[in-house]
Amino acid sequence: MIPTRHPMAEIIERRGALIIDGAMSTALESLGMVLNDSLWSARALIEHPEYVREVHRRYFEAGANAAITDSYQATEAGFGAKGFSREATAGYIRRSAELAREAKNDVLLEHPDWLPGDLIIAGAIGPYGAYLADGSEYTGAYSLTRDEYVKFHELRLNALLDGGADILAIETQPRLDEIEAILSMIEKRDITCWVTVTLKDGEAMPDGTSPEKLAEVLDANPQVEAFGLNCVKREWVEPALQKMRAKTKKPLVVYPNSGETYDPGTKTWHAQGPHEPSWQHFVPLWEKTGALCIGGCCRTLPRDIEEISKIIEAQKKA
Repeated sequence: MIPTRHPMAEIIERRGALIIDGAMSTALESLGMVLNDSLWSARALIEHPEYVREVHRRYFEAGANAAITDSYQATEAGFGAKGFSREATAGYIRRSAELAREAKNDVLLEHPDWLPGDLIIAGAIGPYGAYLADGSEYTGAYSLTRDEYVKFHELRLNALLDGGADILAIETQPRLDEIEAILSMIEKRDITCWVTVTLKDGEAMPDGTSPEKLAEVLDANPQVEAFGLNCVKREWVEPALQKMRAKTKKPLVVYPNSGETYDPGTKTWHAQGPHEPSWQHFVPLWEKTGALCIGGCCRTLPRDIEEISKIIEAQKKA
């Protein structure tokens, strides 16, 4: 289907760029939540939905145009393992989109001069590997049939659309076959998306797909408004974006991690060194390679999004 609306393109046309929010989990932890759970940040949908709404509000206030719903690890299989029914699971996932929209409405009341269309809700669809909760979103070490992928993602996708998501964020994807399965689910729906992938050693997707091949596939899909990278090291971004740019004129998306290093063995983060380049170093480089949609992933907070937003605004005036 050729979509009738392109929410990302509309913002980019008006503002020149689109700011994506930062980490949900890190912001929830800053509010006191402990997320050592197979549902990860989706646990907050059950225990503290008011925290989720507050996190979205803070990111909007920091300059984000796109709020990514707290549904990355919210799946029928994951909630089912905790004893929740299909109906209850769908309700929690639907609520993730509603909470983001409530936060949007809150900030629009506080800022009556803001355009409602400049704030959008992106329904997060993480990979099957995120449900496994063993780091498989970085290895792609699993393989399902297309029908199995569709069955796994179906309830979440439908619930996000029922909850009012403006677009879908098909994110942190390690496998091209899974991306294609998810895209097949929206072929007959009037909805657009962005797609972002992880990288292995900064060179290719974990399944071996090159940035060029990914770009060729996604460039041909009219429902993919933009694509790129997330949950990667910042220093990996520019070379991969350059390879994608050679195969597409679509806007590129990047929301990498903060600069801290994750140890999957201990499941802990290690602080960046004193000489780690700043957002001020990276963001202009990404913009030059065609990244018009920029935000943060793991270990980022509203202050990071505020900094990114200010850098992009300054670039416009330069």
